[in-house]
Amino acid sequence: MFTIEHEFDASVVTLVDEGTTHLQEDVAIHTFEDCVTVEQFDPRTDTMQKITLSLRQVSDLTAALNLPEGVYRLAPKPRNSP
Repeated sequence: MFTIEHEFDASVVTLVDEGTTHLQEDVAIHTFEDCVTVEQFDPRTDTMQKITLSLRQVSDLTAALNLPEGVYRLAPKPRNSP
């Protein structure tokens, strides 16, 4: 299950782990104009863990989810010339 909320400066997707087996804490993904953060509570340390991805890293991750094993480099998108 997941939720999507639009806030003033970010869109927030929360992923909820459902099921009867070992469940993980919810994951919150905040998308900003210039980066994306991923947060998850760590019950072992009683702290919120957070990573920040550049938009390029998010683009690479998106592509990686749909590719077979290997090493890749995405070609930059061509800019529209005036």
